[in-house]
Amino acid sequence: MGWIPDSTLIRGSGASAAARASAWMAAMGSSAEGIRAADDAAAGVAADRTSPVPPVAADADTVARPPLVRPRDCVATGVAAGLAAHLGWPVWIVRAAFVALTFVAGAGLLLYVWLWAFVPWSPALPSAPGAAPGAESAARPRRRAPVAWLLVGASAAVLVAAWISSRSLVRAEADDWAWWFQTTLAGVGLAVASGAWSTFIDRPDPERGPRSELAVRATATGLLVVTALALVFGPLAALGPVPVFAAALAAVLGIGLVYAPTLIARWRDLTGERTKRIREEQRSEIAAHLHDSVLQTLALIQNRAGATSEVARIARAQERELRDWLYAGDAPRESDLVTDLRDFASALEIDYPVTVDLVVVGESREPAGGELAAAAREAMLNAARHAGGEVSVYVESRPDAVEVFVRDRGPGFTPADIPGDRLGVRESIIGRMRRAGGSATVLPGAGGVGTEVRLRFPAEEETRG
Repeated sequence: MGWIPDSTLIRGSGASAAARASAWMAAMGSSAEGIRAADDAAAGVAADRTSPVPPVAADADTVARPPLVRPRDCVATGVAAGLAAHLGWPVWIVRAAFVALTFVAGAGLLLYVWLWAFVPWSPALPSAPGAAPGAESAARPRRRAPVAWLLVGASAAVLVAAWISSRSLVRAEADDWAWWFQTTLAGVGLAVASGAWSTFIDRPDPERGPRSELAVRATATGLLVVTALALVFGPLAALGPVPVFAAALAAVLGIGLVYAPTLIARWRDLTGERTKRIREEQRSEIAAHLHDSVLQTLALIQNRAGATSEVARIARAQERELRDWLYAGDAPRESDLVTDLRDFASALEIDYPVTVDLVVVGESREPAGGELAAAAREAMLNAARHAGGEVSVYVESRPDAVEVFVRDRGPGFTPADIPGDRLGVRESIIGRMRRAGGSATVLPGAGGVGTEVRLRFPAEEETRG
């Protein structure tokens, strides 16, 4: 008697089926231990099949594609360059594809315009620290090709081609007139496009500006005027009055459309000015209302609570923030000496029981991060930390120098009273101003009350001299 192996034990293919068959054949002439060994072998094969497969390393060529954006330094619109960078293709292949698809029912032109309208510009690089307020103009797109003039040249070429081809219209059929009319309309459309491009795109460009816009508009207008006069008074008017009159009318309308973008731009500017004026009027109304209500209440709280109390300090900080919001406007303030000292005074009023009054005379020309600003901040910090109460800061800008006076009403001191190991006043104020080419003096306050720190920094011309 013998066992007939079940077909399910040897069914299959690959290493697992062969292992089961070998285990069964070994168990046919063995004892129960052999059978158990066969089971163990089969279980081992099954375990190998069910064990998790280690992840396959990603292909080194598979990298994340850059986002689809248009570079700010481009030839005309940046569409081809941005799409080529996104796909990893050469730029000339993408441009050739657009040109080839244009002959397929205009698909290439439509795709190009669609990408131009919806693909954003690449993020602008952050401006360098201390850059001028107008440095953001460097973030504008830079177009190397004079697109407006290229459109004017293409318009002239198309109109000249239409004029040359008109000689064959003496005995022309309707299809020939239709082709001539479409060519003339294409030339007029290119002239109108040149005016729109010069107004909406070239005018904000600092490398071209209004002069380029005016020259392009004048050239396109002259081209369309010559076209209209040639059509009306030329020999074609007698051959085909209807198509010639329609083409001349299109040229006249094109002259108006050349100047239409300028009117739209002016209308947008007027709308922006009107919106800004309405906003300023609303801000003035809100400022007057808050001045008569909230600001007066905050001033009353400061007077009743005492200048050095916690309530007065909070009320003064809120009053300062509210006044800055009301009267500073939406434009960001330039960082200069006065702005730096004003912000530092606000921080001191929150951290110390002190009230800082800042008075400015003249137009400040000193930067916020200069040595004069650092020495003035150190003097204000010492007054708030050691004197408290009321601190007066007076900044006067003259053509020859800038002076800062910091006065407190504390117990007062002289530099001779400072221990030798305390270098705050000697180095952070007096030494800093001396190394920078200025001067610093520490004197008793008026009437012997408090301390007065005088900082003087000469103008740039005087320092060079």
